[in-house]
Amino acid sequence: MGLEHVNHWVTITVVICSYRSFVDAEVKVPTLDNVSVDLMVVLGTTSMPVHQVMRLSRGAIIELDATEQDEVKVLANNLPIASGVVVVNRNRIAVEVKQMLPRTPDHR
Repeated sequence: MGLEHVNHWVTITVVICSYRSFVDAEVKVPTLDNVSVDLMVVLGTTSMPVHQVMRLSRGAIIELDATEQDEVKVLANNLPIASGVVVVNRNRIAVEVKQMLPRTPDHR
């Protein structure tokens, strides 16, 4: 009995920045001590077979499902909180928030 060739696919999310913020303990709000928030800005995603991912090397170009004019998603602890656009000023990259997204009822 021969082995069948199976393609396993993976989805890749490209994050242009990821930041973990800690509330300063000097702030006198005891309910916020040691609260951390993971912020991510998602530029786009793509799907490709695992065997292609394993062959990626430094400098590989991955085509995304987004264009440079598309808005990016801002996530806090993996929950969407805003959308915006990427702004490049000299050698700095930033995100200009265009819209705050409403919270879902189960995350209020």
